[in-house]
Amino acid sequence: MAKTGVQLIACDLCRSFRIGSRRIEVLRGISIEVAHGEAVFLCGASGAGKTTLLYTLAGLERPESGTVEFEGRRLYNGSSASQARLRNEKMGFVFQGYFLLPELTALENVSLPAMIGGRPTRKTGEESLGAVGLAERMHHLPAELSGGEQQRVAIARALTNDPDIIFADEPTGNLDSKTGDAIVDLLLNLARDRNKTLLVVTHDNRLAARGDRQLHIADGVLQ
Repeated sequence: MAKTGVQLIACDLCRSFRIGSRRIEVLRGISIEVAHGEAVFLCGASGAGKTTLLYTLAGLERPESGTVEFEGRRLYNGSSASQARLRNEKMGFVFQGYFLLPELTALENVSLPAMIGGRPTRKTGEESLGAVGLAERMHHLPAELSGGEQQRVAIARALTNDPDIIFADEPTGNLDSKTGDAIVDLLLNLARDRNKTLLVVTHDNRLAARGDRQLHIADGVLQ
């Protein structure tokens, strides 16, 4: 049965960085709610804070102040091990740079999150690769795959633990526009078919218009 209601709540997030003597405020009191099954695109210029916000919502970068709550659990509370377990079991991640291990096959790369979580791997990995259209390429190394195929492997890896939410940071950033369109199609279709929440960072407003909702960030605040 599909889950309903609010899944992710962030309140008054603040984050800054020091560069020399300067302090740059990247997140300036951002609050956001994301519903189960919603596809939300975060847009903004380079350096606007999109990736910092995504990483903070995903439990990867602790805010200086403010809170993030995911499915009723406070992120950044508890031990680092319990936080890592939550991310492994409940969250999937897709990055601009793919982050595939070059010495592992597509299937082995996709199976890594399940191996880390101590779950059976091969069948789930094969199913995930089939879902992204790479059943025939599962024994290929990353160097033997195109950029679009490598990103499909990364999406399959994000799916392999059946997460509740997928975070994607500029997933089309290294791809030509046609391949990028296909990757966004794939993410949206998989998320909708499987009732996954999708949170995507992009600088491409054309792609962002295809989500359920667009959020624009500028000067550390949502517009």
